[in-house]
Amino acid sequence: MSASIFTRAGFEPFVLAQPAATLVHQWRDDSVAKVGGKIFALLDNDPGEVWLKVSELAFDMLIELPGIRPAPYFARASWVAVSPGAPLGEDELRAYIVEAHRLIATRLTRRSRTELALDGLIAAGPRRS
Repeated sequence: MSASIFTRAGFEPFVLAQPAATLVHQWRDDSVAKVGGKIFALLDNDPGEVWLKVSELAFDMLIELPGIRPAPYFARASWVAVSPGAPLGEDELRAYIVEAHRLIATRLTRRSRTELALDGLIAAGPRRS
């Protein structure tokens, strides 16, 4: 069984497995996942939440669930903060992270997507990993 996505041991290897993803530790030593220099997900070590970009429709639905709230500072761009007590399973949360990566990658310039070899990912739409 793999480590929980709510821990560095589970979060960091998973996000780094996404195409062209990078990881930095910033702010309060949070684990911040980026693609093309743009954040798609982060592990907020205090209070131990996963923050991620979602579609506007998913945002409206997810914030109605217990343990999921608009992510501070990021909510205006349809970001949610998911706590370990939220009713999403690990596989569902991982699928949302994959989609967050895709959503951010689609907003990169065509040149950046080509340089990062992301054109096939964008054309293919959502994928599972």
